[in-house]
Amino acid sequence: MDLAFTAEEEAFRDEVRAFLDEHLTDDLRAAGDLATSVYSDHEASLQWQAILHERGWAAPAWPVEHGGCDWTVAQHYIFARESVLAGAPFLSPMGIRMVAHAIIRFGTDDQKTFFLPRILDASVFFCQGYSEPESGSDLASLSMRAESDGHDLVLTGSKIWTTHAREANWMFALVRTSKGERKQQGITFLLLDMTVPGIEIQPLVMASGEEVQNVVFFDRVRVPKANVLGKIDEGWTVAKYLLEFERGGGAAAPGCRSRSTGSRRRPGCPRPWRRALAEDDDFRRGLAELRARVDVLEVLEHRSLAVLAAGGNPGPAASMLKILGTELSQAITEFIHKSAGPRGRVYQPHVTRPGGPVVEYLPPPGGAHSGELWQAVAPLRYFNDRAGSIYAGSNEIQRNILAKAALGL
Repeated sequence: MDLAFTAEEEAFRDEVRAFLDEHLTDDLRAAGDLATSVYSDHEASLQWQAILHERGWAAPAWPVEHGGCDWTVAQHYIFARESVLAGAPFLSPMGIRMVAHAIIRFGTDDQKTFFLPRILDASVFFCQGYSEPESGSDLASLSMRAESDGHDLVLTGSKIWTTHAREANWMFALVRTSKGERKQQGITFLLLDMTVPGIEIQPLVMASGEEVQNVVFFDRVRVPKANVLGKIDEGWTVAKYLLEFERGGGAAAPGCRSRSTGSRRRPGCPRPWRRALAEDDDFRRGLAELRARVDVLEVLEHRSLAVLAAGGNPGPAASMLKILGTELSQAITEFIHKSAGPRGRVYQPHVTRPGGPVVEYLPPPGGAHSGELWQAVAPLRYFNDRAGSIYAGSNEIQRNILAKAALGL
C-alpha cells in the first residue's frame, strides 16, 4: 500500500485547509478543542454542519446521488484528518454516519426522499434507541414491545443511554414485535417521531458532569408501520448492517494522532511533555508506543475505507477497528491525564464545551481555572473515554464476533 499522497491529493489537502481556515471561527474551533467526548457542543455542531452542507461536504461518504462526494479513499482520509487537526467540532454521527446508510440500503423511495435531505440540513436530528436496562451488549435480548394495531405499532417500554434524546426530533429504534426460536428473530427497526404523545425523557448525569445521555420511556406510543425500515420482524438484519458503520465506518486515527502529537494549528506538545521527552526515558517509551499504535490503526483504517469506497461494508473488520480504536483512545487519554499532574485532578467542567449541559456547578471565586487549559480538560476526556470500550457493543462482544466471523471458532 502506497501511503504517499499524489500531487492531486496534496492539492485537495490544500483546498480543505483553505476551506477550514476560512470557515472555522474561533468559537467553532473552541468547540472542537474543548469537546470532552465524540460529541461536540450541540449548537456548534449544527452550525458547522450547516457550513459543510452549503459546501457539499456534510456527508462525503454517502452515494453521490444522495448528496455525497465522489472522493477517493485518500480524499476521505485527508478531509477527516485535516478537520481534526484544524479543531473542527464533530458532527453528530447518529444521522449522517449511521442511520442514513441504513435508509439508503433498506429504505423505501418515500423514506429516502423524506429523510436524507433533512438529515443533511439537520432539520431531522436522530438519536439511537437500542440499549435497554436489561439489554446492552447482548442487544438481541431487547424486550421493548411494539404491538400491531391497524396501520400502527404501539410501543411500550424504555431505552437507556440514549445520547441527545432531548435534542433529537427523531429516533431510530429496535423493538420487539414477536418472539421466535432465536432472540434475533422478531425484532423490528423503526424510525419514530420524538414529538408524539407518550414519550418521557429523563437525563442521566455522567461522571464528567454532563447530561448527554438519557432514559426514554414509551407509554403506548403510536408509530405508523410506514416508518418500519426493512420488514417487520427482520430488523436485526438492518441493525447488523448499521452497526458495521457505527463500529468501523469512521476514521479514529486522525484524532488519536492529533492528541498524541499536537495539531496543525498548535504544533508540538504541551510544555511539560517537551521537558519529559528530554529527561524521562519511560515517558519517551510510552509516547513512542502510542504513536506506533496510531500508525497501525491508520493503515487498517485505510483498508476499511478502501472497502467502503468500492461499495462494500466493513464486515468483521468493523469489530477489529472498534476494539483497536477505542482501546488506543483510552490509552492516550490516560497518558495525557497522567501528564497533566495535580492540576489534572481538579473538577473543572466549566472550561470545556461538552456535548450536553453541565449540572451542579458553581464557578470558583477568582478565576475559571488554573494551569493550562489542556490540564483542565484531561480528566473529563478520561472519564468520557472509559465508555468507549462499552458503547456500540462492548469490546468483549467484538472479540466474540471476530472469533466467529473471522476465525471460524
